[in-house]
Amino acid sequence: MNKITIVGAGRVGESTAQTIAKAELCREIVLIDIKEGMPQGTALDIQESAPQFGFDTKLAGSNNMDAMAGSNLIINTAGLPRKPGMSRSDVLDTNLKIMDGIVDKMVEVAPNAMLMVVTNPVDVLTYAAWKRSGWSRNRIFGMAGVLDSSRMASFVAMETGYSVKDISAMVMGGHGDTMVPMTRFTCVNGISVDQLLSQDKIDQIVERTRGGGAEILALKQNSSAYDAPAAAVGAMVSAISHDRNRILPVVAALDGEYGQSDICMGVPVVLGAKGMEKIIELKLTREEAAAFKTSSEAVRKDINGIGNK
Repeated sequence: MNKITIVGAGRVGESTAQTIAKAELCREIVLIDIKEGMPQGTALDIQESAPQFGFDTKLAGSNNMDAMAGSNLIINTAGLPRKPGMSRSDVLDTNLKIMDGIVDKMVEVAPNAMLMVVTNPVDVLTYAAWKRSGWSRNRIFGMAGVLDSSRMASFVAMETGYSVKDISAMVMGGHGDTMVPMTRFTCVNGISVDQLLSQDKIDQIVERTRGGGAEILALKQNSSAYDAPAAAVGAMVSAISHDRNRILPVVAALDGEYGQSDICMGVPVVLGAKGMEKIIELKLTREEAAAFKTSSEAVRKDINGIGNK
């Protein structure tokens, strides 16, 4: 991959740029932000860490959206962050306007790019970007499931004391209170978590996963999470840049999969050089299917809301 543009040079954008640069997942990173000097200073700061981390990635900052021209991938982290007590949906109106402007410029100057949406509410903004751009669904997707699954795996490691290197987890559905942590597909080196933990402990992990972002926000007070989201973005970029064909939970546009259409939600997909190359449709139990449907209804409520504005 040659060029990646990150729109939004706040904490998430900065940590994302650092993660991508250190892993040398592209040749050039451009940070764009409306605040004068902020993306330029952030880019320079990261660039000056190159001798210590040993990366050749070139970084630049700009206040002009035209700087995304020629990008292979655009990552949107720009938007109003949540404050303590706010839901992801509470920032929808403001962040939708920002997303619309980014998409319009992206279509104009980077018509061959892919778009990864990070800004919340990610399911709804991914849907809005997909519809506004008119691009095929493989080119527009959102980051949420990788982050939620990482949180769930971390909580399993904390509870069991086993190495997080052996733990894999899967979270589907909307990126909010109705997300669907899939305990049946969560394991420690192939051993299902229900063989290692009591149901009460598993239920506690599920609830902590659903509130993972809010927990960090409540503790920090002045900032949402940014290191774990950046790491999740990095995993997705690596899958695309290296054409790894990784199966990862990603916010994707559904067209009949899981009984849903005209909606974007977190599902396992094959992520490779062409973006979202394939949706993996799991055979859900009755309880899992019901939880996924409930989650879809919450996402669709917000989608219907933007259609009425």
